[in-house]
Amino acid sequence: MTNILIILTDDQGRGDYSAFGTKDIQTPHIDRLFREGVEFQNFFANSAVCSPTRAALLTGCYPDRVGVPGVIRDENPENSWGYLAPGVRLLPQVLKPVGYHSALIGKWHLGTSSPNLPTERGFDFFHGFLGDMMDDYWTHRRNGQNYMRRNKKTIEPKGHATDLFTDWACQYLTERAKANRPFFLYLAYNAPHDPIQPPPEWLEKVKQREPGMSEKRAKLVALIEHMDAGIGKVLDTLDTLEKTGLAKDTLVLFTSDNGGVLANGANNGPWRSEKGHMYEGGLRVPGAARWPGVIAPGTTTERTTLTMDLFATSCAVAGVSIPAGIDGTSFLPTLRGEPEPPESRAHYFVRREGGVAYGGKTIEALRRGEWKLLQDSPFAPQELYNLKADPLESTNLATKNPEVFRELAAALRRQIQQGATVPWQRLEPPK
Repeated sequence: MTNILIILTDDQGRGDYSAFGTKDIQTPHIDRLFREGVEFQNFFANSAVCSPTRAALLTGCYPDRVGVPGVIRDENPENSWGYLAPGVRLLPQVLKPVGYHSALIGKWHLGTSSPNLPTERGFDFFHGFLGDMMDDYWTHRRNGQNYMRRNKKTIEPKGHATDLFTDWACQYLTERAKANRPFFLYLAYNAPHDPIQPPPEWLEKVKQREPGMSEKRAKLVALIEHMDAGIGKVLDTLDTLEKTGLAKDTLVLFTSDNGGVLANGANNGPWRSEKGHMYEGGLRVPGAARWPGVIAPGTTTERTTLTMDLFATSCAVAGVSIPAGIDGTSFLPTLRGEPEPPESRAHYFVRREGGVAYGGKTIEALRRGEWKLLQDSPFAPQELYNLKADPLESTNLATKNPEVFRELAAALRRQIQQGATVPWQRLEPPK
């Protein structure tokens, strides 16, 4: 059976790897995935922020349909905008009946307390960080709280979080090579989410190579290049274990949870805006897949793909039935180089947030064919763009195409109604 490794980065912009053509960054190991596999030209995160995209990945559903329309902040309930719905089956639970051992290494961000801990939602093993962002990559705290765990045990590991997650992933792969059962490893880095804290030696290396680069950009590039080296170690571990069949029988899927933060120096390619927003720069992310012997190296696909499609694809690869009622679709035919029917579904994106800018309300977008309707502030009018003619979303056509506007607005309302049937707050106080 095929092993599945999903590598998810945090706030990595669509253009922040060198295979994209970006000249001031060097990511040979991420580039290797694109070179040795297939590149998705149109890969989209399910949301413009962390928790909803992660919920979509693990459930195969639009995030508000599983109770996570916004960022989960358990440590601050007054500013928490999601609660992973009880009873929803996560990917490790679906894979378990056919023998998969499942592990999450790195960032969880779907709950910091029972019953929404990783090992309570299907993972056999968890080694990582429960919360959202770290206040410091070296001390691993969030608002003074330690959210580093090995399964349910609080731990105090020493070192940069990126190095820890890399080392733990390599250890896990080495252990699984000795086991006679397939594995699903979800490796979720915190990098390059702020605070932008690369190891000093990596920052110095970037500064020497790019003397004209701003301090802000240099720190982000160094943090990404440091993470890239970690991804290289993980891939090298697969290669050194090739005699066991581990590398040959492992599908590696790579993407990011949302676009990059421009204030941190991120490169989202030519697309408009950034993380947190419904324009293309907040939703377009890197996407690659490597599967030796199945995926033809150096190929590309124009297929429009969302994070939630990783769920259905993993099910198809594992040979388990894709659960009824999910929103994601399998792109296994694409991986095999087989033709697929033209994309007919609409694509829906949502974010709920607090503060003055959002007031606890939502922002949304709906793509159908070449058209995209979005509302980037709950207090602003909806906007309409033709992405084929205007991929940079520079000309709002809401008043010029009223029929299309009304049609997409009605479709968007139906999606919002579906999501509203699922609570995004805990209904009962914790026991």
